[in-house]
Amino acid sequence: MQQPQQIGTTDPILAAGDEPASNTSPTPYFGDVLDARMSRRTLLRGSLAAAVAGAMASSLPFGRALAAGSAAPSLGFQAIPVSTADSVVVPAGYRVQTFIPWGTPISGSLPTFSLEASGEDQAHQVGSHHDGMHFFPLEDSSRDGLLVLNHEYVEPRFLHAAAQGLALDSEGFPQHEDGSRDADQVRKELNAHGVSVVRVRQADDGQWQVVEDERNRRITGLTPMRLAGPVAGTEHVVTKYSPDGSMTRGTLNNCSHGVTPWNTYLAAEENWSGYFANEDTEIDRRQARFGIQTRSEGRYQWHRAEGGADEFVRFDATSRGASPREDYRNEPHTFGYMTEIDPHDPDSTPVKRTHLGRFAHEGVIFAPAVEGQPVVCYSGDDARFEYIYKFVSARPYQAANADGSLLDEGTLYVARFNDDGSGEWLALAPGENGLTPGNGFADLADILVNTRSAADQVGATKMDRPEWGAVDPATGQVYFTLTNNTRRSEEQRNAANPRAENHFGHIIRWQEDGTHAAERFQWDIFLLAGDQETGRDMNGEPLDQDAILASPDGLWIDPDRRVWIQTDISESAVNTGVYAPFGNNQMLVANPETGELKRFLTGPVGQEITGIAMTPDQRTLFVNVQHPGANTSAADFAEGRLVSHWPEGGSAIPRSATLVITREDGGIVGT
Repeated sequence: MQQPQQIGTTDPILAAGDEPASNTSPTPYFGDVLDARMSRRTLLRGSLAAAVAGAMASSLPFGRALAAGSAAPSLGFQAIPVSTADSVVVPAGYRVQTFIPWGTPISGSLPTFSLEASGEDQAHQVGSHHDGMHFFPLEDSSRDGLLVLNHEYVEPRFLHAAAQGLALDSEGFPQHEDGSRDADQVRKELNAHGVSVVRVRQADDGQWQVVEDERNRRITGLTPMRLAGPVAGTEHVVTKYSPDGSMTRGTLNNCSHGVTPWNTYLAAEENWSGYFANEDTEIDRRQARFGIQTRSEGRYQWHRAEGGADEFVRFDATSRGASPREDYRNEPHTFGYMTEIDPHDPDSTPVKRTHLGRFAHEGVIFAPAVEGQPVVCYSGDDARFEYIYKFVSARPYQAANADGSLLDEGTLYVARFNDDGSGEWLALAPGENGLTPGNGFADLADILVNTRSAADQVGATKMDRPEWGAVDPATGQVYFTLTNNTRRSEEQRNAANPRAENHFGHIIRWQEDGTHAAERFQWDIFLLAGDQETGRDMNGEPLDQDAILASPDGLWIDPDRRVWIQTDISESAVNTGVYAPFGNNQMLVANPETGELKRFLTGPVGQEITGIAMTPDQRTLFVNVQHPGANTSAADFAEGRLVSHWPEGGSAIPRSATLVITREDGGIVGT
């Protein structure tokens, strides 16, 4: 008999599966830094609003000067209002096609979508909870290419026929009376995670279609993966599955992504730690600093799948054997990386690039590659009070032979934001900034497996959930969203703005001092999210009704320099309390020169707008809608009362899906 099992978050502001704060180090909070900077600028101004406006109106010291030769992008569409409807709304003159919802067949025998579909069927269908995404054109076409997208997590109650009628919330799942789980349900959940590679083509009628192609494939929570970089082959990643520490299985909780200069895809492993149980009484920093505590339960109890198959047992990180080669105590150390996938080679093995650091990667963004110079990329650690990182390759970029090995040698840095608007990159390398054996860091592999602890040691600045990044193609300025942090106390004043209990978040940007490989930068705030009372644009002016937003998350800058901003108010909070004015999650567009901001899209009930990609001609925009209906209560689910039936409507279960957005006149999207 199937029973409901709930393993939910203890913090209502966090989305399902988000990691609670685990940083107890004494390093500075970003709010401390920002508060000090603003205090000097706004002495005797007398109010919080004036202080915020004053700090932002001063603008970046490099702002318009560097952009002077760049055309300001136009925002030619009419802004749309906030919405609470169970539908997608875009501006007049635009149309939307709903595309590749969870369960769409793409490979194998093309198994039809059904709640009765097996775990093996799911390995040939588009995964669940669409997230980061990129369009790889074939032969430079804007009508034919490979659409590659992440699948962050699953909602088991919508995944299994056996869940219907059970009292399950968004984190709940069916299980047997003895606590075990059905093995095929677990297999289906693992196969609904990961990445989809789908060939897509625009037909003559303008509609996009899936094309059967040998490159179509699923990379899932069960796919064999190679470890590369300084951690590979070390004692940290030795397991029963890989006694030499060279391999692991699966990529999980992939949020945003990255695209390398050599045209491969990087999937980010974000909130992976909750998947693991560990009953050891003492847990060292390699797991404790990432939120793993002594517990017999994992997020979905995969380790309790009936039959005891090794592919499931590995989610129990308890020390059960005589050595790491006899159990999976080290399995969590094989997660928390950027996973490189070659979408053009269906036989290629995904590779986890360990030198980019181990933490809750939201994604990675590359600076434009320059022939003969190092490759540079940035990544945020999406958890409260965590950090922003940068990797600089040791070898220079050479287009003729560049590949992923460039990411295996170099220097990982972490950011410190100073109170005068300057910043510095602190090297996470042996012997530098106190990273010595005497301070508990034996070598480079030890530093990287313990990236967060190393960042604590060097004195990086604690941030409010660093999420997506983007680089302005004209100025080189780097933008990062910081989505929220309601745990910041008045005394901490801790991340990205002067407000305690930071409900709404903001966007920061900086300019490197010289090339992107520089070790110093200048920073300031681009946008302070909020309602008309608390939100501010880059000039310090209040946001109008067409521009209010909360919890900025997804971020992308198009070739014309429009800044696309997507929001992720948690399903537990959306349309309630302080979030009521914002309606459903949305996408807005900003002008980086003027600060003009307009709402472009609103999504259905209970979802997150995330993932964005565009064809080379800029006439087709792909956007993802993740977890519609996630705010359906357990009681309502048991009775079949769902708050969303998007995208099919009627009585259908909600399904994550991709939006294909075009202009009715065939023009460039956003103009």
